[in-house]
Amino acid sequence: TYYIKSPFDGDFMRMADQFQGSVAKDSLQGLQLRSLYNMAGMQFVIPDKLLKGSYDIVQIPKEELTKDAQDALVISVTTKGETVEKKLLGGLGSAEFSDKFEVGGLFFTAGYGSKVYELPFQVKLNDFIAEKYPGTDTGYASFMSKVTVEQQAERSFDYDIFMNNVLDHEGYRFFQSGFDPDEKGTILSVSHDFWGTWITYIGYFLLYIGLMGILFMGKTRFKDLEKTLNKLKKKKSALVVVFALSSAVALGQDAHDHKGMPSSKEVDSILKTTKVSEAHAAKFGELIIQDAGRMLPINTYSSQLLRKISLKDRYKDMNADQVFLSMMLHPQVWAHTPFIAVDKKGKNDSIRSVIGVPKGQEYIKLTDFFDETGSTYKLASVIDEATATNIPNKFQQDFKDAHIRLALLNQALSGEVVKVFPLLNDDNNKWISTIEYRSGRFAIEDSLYRNFVKNAVPYYLLTLRKAIKTEDYTEADQLLEALHQNQKNHASEVLPSETKVKTEVVYNKLKIFNRLYQLYALVGVCMFFVLIFAIFKDRELWRMAIYFFKGTIIVLFLWHTAGLVLRWYISGHAPWTDAYESILYVSWATMAMGLALGRKSDMTMAATAFVAGMFLWIAHQNWVDPSIGNLVPVLDSYWLMIHVAVIVASYGPLTVGMILGLVSLILMILTTKKNKERVLLNLNELLVVNEMALTIGLVMLTIGNFLGGQWANESWGRYWGWDPKETWALISIMVYAFVIHTRLVPGLRGKWTFSFLSMIAYASIMMTYFGVNYYLVGLHSYGQSGAAAITPDYIWYIVLSAVIIGALSFWRYRANYLRVS
Repeated sequence: TYYIKSPFDGDFMRMADQFQGSVAKDSLQGLQLRSLYNMAGMQFVIPDKLLKGSYDIVQIPKEELTKDAQDALVISVTTKGETVEKKLLGGLGSAEFSDKFEVGGLFFTAGYGSKVYELPFQVKLNDFIAEKYPGTDTGYASFMSKVTVEQQAERSFDYDIFMNNVLDHEGYRFFQSGFDPDEKGTILSVSHDFWGTWITYIGYFLLYIGLMGILFMGKTRFKDLEKTLNKLKKKKSALVVVFALSSAVALGQDAHDHKGMPSSKEVDSILKTTKVSEAHAAKFGELIIQDAGRMLPINTYSSQLLRKISLKDRYKDMNADQVFLSMMLHPQVWAHTPFIAVDKKGKNDSIRSVIGVPKGQEYIKLTDFFDETGSTYKLASVIDEATATNIPNKFQQDFKDAHIRLALLNQALSGEVVKVFPLLNDDNNKWISTIEYRSGRFAIEDSLYRNFVKNAVPYYLLTLRKAIKTEDYTEADQLLEALHQNQKNHASEVLPSETKVKTEVVYNKLKIFNRLYQLYALVGVCMFFVLIFAIFKDRELWRMAIYFFKGTIIVLFLWHTAGLVLRWYISGHAPWTDAYESILYVSWATMAMGLALGRKSDMTMAATAFVAGMFLWIAHQNWVDPSIGNLVPVLDSYWLMIHVAVIVASYGPLTVGMILGLVSLILMILTTKKNKERVLLNLNELLVVNEMALTIGLVMLTIGNFLGGQWANESWGRYWGWDPKETWALISIMVYAFVIHTRLVPGLRGKWTFSFLSMIAYASIMMTYFGVNYYLVGLHSYGQSGAAAITPDYIWYIVLSAVIIGALSFWRYRANYLRVS
């Protein structure tokens, strides 16, 4: 904000106040006027035309800047032929004026900074509390300001301000916005709009009622569509169309041996003769470790580790817990074991070329990444180049992925991740491993506990080696129990219950979502072919098969629901907070919508089963991290249950609309003169169901977006900030509103137009859902998970396929349906 005050000229002061107000608006957005300052100067004239001023931004040496100054402004003031130049230090949060100076017989003071608003009361900070996830340095679970509101007329009172818990007083609202890095000061944002807030909320509520009324009340287009669908169902017995593709990749092993290293046969022999029993490995898997602030059973970590490194759930005849124990017993052997997965055979041999292994080899040893002496890391130079760019290409991303896998494997082999020992009297409940203690970074005063931390794990491994030979695991089991009891004694406040631990182990073993995508896709494909056969020739066999597949899909959906409930129970929060969970939820919402609409259209049920399977397949790609993570503070709110649940669930019916649009286009392509009449009945049914699905999706998307505005106002004190996620959600609303209205516009009305638009409009949802999280930066970045996404080649194939299908279907549509009402 730019201030100029003259104590002798009231007219000029009024003009300056107006100018000051207009600048203050923009400066509150983070001093965005810098570009304006550099582009142009400014002149303003008092009534007697004696004064003019101009300004520009300049670079000021650091030694001239005060502690609070963030910028510098140079102004020149001219009056009566005299000019004075002044350098003003200031910026966001600063509002001090300069000393008085004289120009042409007039005295001025000037200041550069934020506009000052005075409150009718005072807010005093008593304490700031930042809670972190156990054992983390910057993983904040929540932060809170304990303040006192002091006022003269009324009694002072204390209040706690934290994320999603706002202080409301005399029309002012105080939000927890941030805090100083030293955690000794807090940053609060303030709004003053009591009546405006309630009028806005009431308007939102009326909007929600109106949108829901479209679906459930009165004589609406949606009700007419439902009646039309009932009429169409009476004209046919069953109809399902789905477009499916199922693929499986068989991975093999091609051993590669270095000179002086054990051969593959020797490695296999050692691992086979030193394998821990499954029963003891299961007990070991229930031992709790601390990982990135989360308390989890070792089984969860070992399962994720094996999948990330080898892309498999087992290594030969060993499960994940047995593999992890084997790594602890024989780290050198595993360094020579070829089980690190790289890019598929024939797709990208850049890593193989750099480290010097045969092209096409799919599994590589840890030692392959180093020279024969073990001192030179072969990826060092390419990793520096890959990490130096924010937008790595495919080759660079492959190098980064391989480097991450190596880092995970190194941590596992070193034993650093086995953080099973709570530090005594630690304020943040930090746990450490034996390796960390031996590094000297942590001091333990209690000599007995110090000795336990230092020697318990090595002694456990010693007894485990004996147990493998004698097949008597009694002593090893007792040591595991001692480790677990030690955790109960010293960290019971952060230790998960035994029920939750066992539930998480069961959840890991069931691999519900990993199996569901195969079953969903398989059932959807089979049901598709059965219904295609039923369209051309109705038989009792096809009808029985349809009932069987419908029952199977319902069972799979219940299993899907159970998986989400289990994940909710384990994590302690709603399962739609990161990329992996949101994909699971979208696939669930898609299947739920398919079942709801499938009561009147078997085709819809089959289509959504396949799409739900494809979503779950995407969730298990390498760039999506399936691990259960901690909740960031802004998501720790009941609004997570409202806003996110509604807006993400809206993707379900919109996905159904996309697949039904695709199926409709395929039906148009397959239409002949002989089957035109029967296919037309199915096509009309698809169009009705499609419009109903898109209507439901648009209503949910709109309501969810406005609910997000309410959440933003409760969290940050503003409804809309042009965040990329917000903006693309609005774009998607406009896109689908246009698509739905094309069914009612004479110039755009048509079966092909609506089907094609409902298919390609889904690109806006993909950008809102995936693109924003992985390509843009905004307040919703907490939703992303895994490595930054790179546009896969298959995206361009999908675009090309959509164009080809659209062109072919339009050609067939004109030939067969253009004159059919």
